[in-house]
Amino acid sequence: MIDHIVSWIRASVPGIVPYYALFVMAIGAIYPFYTKKWNASIVDICFSILKVVGVVFGILYCLKVGPAWFFAPDVGPFLYEKLVISVSLLVPIGSAFLALLVGYGLLEFIGTFCRPIMRPLWNTPGRSAIDAVASFVGSYSLALLITNRVYKEGKYTTKEAAIIATGFSTVSATFMIIIAKTLDIMHLWNVYFWTTLVVTFIVTAITVRIPPLSRKPDTYVTEEGFPEPVYKEKMLERAWEDALEVSKSAPSIMKNIAVNLKDGFIMTMGILPSIMSVGLIGIVLAKFTPIFDWISYIFYPFTWLLQLPEADLAAKAASVGIAEMFLPSLLVVSAPLVTKFVIAVVSVSSILFFSASIPCILSTDIPLKVSELIILYVQRTILTLLIITPIAYLLL
Repeated sequence: MIDHIVSWIRASVPGIVPYYALFVMAIGAIYPFYTKKWNASIVDICFSILKVVGVVFGILYCLKVGPAWFFAPDVGPFLYEKLVISVSLLVPIGSAFLALLVGYGLLEFIGTFCRPIMRPLWNTPGRSAIDAVASFVGSYSLALLITNRVYKEGKYTTKEAAIIATGFSTVSATFMIIIAKTLDIMHLWNVYFWTTLVVTFIVTAITVRIPPLSRKPDTYVTEEGFPEPVYKEKMLERAWEDALEVSKSAPSIMKNIAVNLKDGFIMTMGILPSIMSVGLIGIVLAKFTPIFDWISYIFYPFTWLLQLPEADLAAKAASVGIAEMFLPSLLVVSAPLVTKFVIAVVSVSSILFFSASIPCILSTDIPLKVSELIILYVQRTILTLLIITPIAYLLL
């Protein structure tokens, strides 16, 4: 539904939407200086500068002024039209609908039934199942908005929020369709979708048990946390009682929508200029420099040992995914079917990329460092390669 609303707005006012996105980007670039937090740390200084750079390139794109390489279809137009504009509408609109998911008992009701699965496998509360579903059927940005809101309310610990943000907040099924169409594997859609879903969650189950996620503190950001109650009998009755209890103390729907809209807009302001600048840097490095050829040596031993066809190309595709999750697919368009299938799964299962998801995570209150996110990307990519390659040989 949210996706349809976004599409309707873009179709109704196509001339206004790009400038609305630019306006939000500009506010986002000014905001760290207004709050005087731009120099709080080295990371804050770097991202504050990058946000200004993002606005500059946003202005260039809207004015259609700049170098030819910037206007190549897979550079400026891709970043601005496919990512910046989409996120500028999706997150604020999604945040309004978030009021229906958070605050009126749905998390508590679902959490009671999902806890026996979520806690042993992923060390997260049952309510985190909502995040996982929101990501696959909606958007990682919406899932992160849910995670951040619940984390700030003291219902997730720091460790749980970090696990959910880096383990469940992947791209939506809609984007998976784009990958499948690009690689001409739509005839394998059911196999691709369900395999990717299972592999992504298996990889997350492993990463939660190794550093850096295993070393995150299991403490709440609030003075007093609100962990899920554990029930072993009368689960339906208990779930219903918990949901009613939460809904009784919930604010009015309009107040909840207003709070969510504010959080969503602040998050959007932080994301948009970072997507434009960080995403542009990543794409430029991938297209015009050998840096990802060097990085690919991290993954080449694994693609070679797994006997993937065109192992060197597969390794490079795995390495460029950290810049933008769609780039690996573009590299292996002409590769053998097994390689295309494996990279299609890796693109989604790795979750983290600098053009969008990493700036989204960094714009939340969840304490994750850039270095930790890079380590997690490498871990997830290697684990996905090890798991999906044998499966691909069996299924294809």
